[in-house]
Amino acid sequence: MGKFHFRISQSGFIRKKHFLSTSGKLKSCFFTSSSIVSFNIEAERENMGNQNVLIVDAFNLTLSTEGLPNPSIYSIASQQKRPPVVPCGGYTNKKKLMLQNLETNAAAGARPNNCWVESIRASSPTHMKSITPSLLEEKRAWIIRHPSALDMFHEITEASKGKQIVMFLDYDGTLSPIVENPDRAFMSGKMRRAVRQLAKYFPTAIVTGRCRDKVYDFVKLAELYYAGSHGMDIKGPTKGLKYNQKSKVVNFQPASEFLPLIDKVYKVLVEKTKSTPGARVENNKFCISVHFRCVDEKKWNDLAQKVKEVVNEYPQLNWRQGRMVMEIRPKIEWDKGKALEFLLECLGFADCSNVFPVYIGDDTTDEDAFKILRKREQGFGILVSKFPKKTSASYSLREPDEVMDFLQKLVRWKRDSADTTKSKV
Repeated sequence: MGKFHFRISQSGFIRKKHFLSTSGKLKSCFFTSSSIVSFNIEAERENMGNQNVLIVDAFNLTLSTEGLPNPSIYSIASQQKRPPVVPCGGYTNKKKLMLQNLETNAAAGARPNNCWVESIRASSPTHMKSITPSLLEEKRAWIIRHPSALDMFHEITEASKGKQIVMFLDYDGTLSPIVENPDRAFMSGKMRRAVRQLAKYFPTAIVTGRCRDKVYDFVKLAELYYAGSHGMDIKGPTKGLKYNQKSKVVNFQPASEFLPLIDKVYKVLVEKTKSTPGARVENNKFCISVHFRCVDEKKWNDLAQKVKEVVNEYPQLNWRQGRMVMEIRPKIEWDKGKALEFLLECLGFADCSNVFPVYIGDDTTDEDAFKILRKREQGFGILVSKFPKKTSASYSLREPDEVMDFLQKLVRWKRDSADTTKSKV
């Protein structure tokens, strides 16, 4: 009996663990666990029976020789040190504890403390002054769990074959860059053309915390679905063809009764925060955003306390931290994940097994949608981030430019697939 030699490198994906015959040379075999991680394995066989099977656990980069006649003869040739298993999708225990404290304090209405500030500081690119070996290891481990959607494009499209892709896109930080002044968060003409082409082939929705009318003014594409205020203000396309005969006309506002209250609290917050230089309060119709990107770090706690004092006076509202923003919303069971499910229902895909939703976003509020996709076991989420973050997304892209590359690639793939189908008819 001979020896197997393995070279392990990151590649492709498949959703369920596979058992691979070792007959001949295996050029491309994919494994995963719940995090959709995979490896390309090349096996060289010498005098081994075709019935033998190798089982690879990609999550820990270990080899199991269950069922083989002599397990001791197998070895992994890769000498690369295995990255540590980092909890919570890329967070160290210290950062995880900070976030837990933040969530607990916010839920209890407690005064924001230094953990709240530290959690923001830790995730802020402006504070990544030096790249330490531990940060590199953390990033490597995170990338294994959330590989680039561009690198995995072939495997993604293979998984979507025979299914209707439906696209859900966040706006800020996904289609447009994050800017200091939220009123200046313009998307490029090139990105607009990419989204317009995308909507020709796939049902496409913008799901954002922004006011729906405001984000429409940025995007200016009437053929899209728009879900503003974290999905509390949804409207369908005003032009274009239906993607499904079961599609419904969409105009939905589950929090309409809160409009007078939101207007009132908005005015209170503007007055309350005007003494904090750099603070900006934005009325997003069914929710309020308090931006503190331009606020001195020493003032973050004081600003958060002012916001909490106001919110605590209105039990119908709660607050949630976003990306350098505090979100004040009505206390209803509705979020971006609920909006995704609602839109799938409106499109006629509520209980379909042949739908493939793809959600791309960069914010903590997008996690609600990522979790829904995992729960449905359909499609996947893509997190837009240059740095490791706790996420339920399956894949990652670094910045809006990579998002645009992915969308353009998806359009080309669909167009080429359609041309190939026509040529065979």
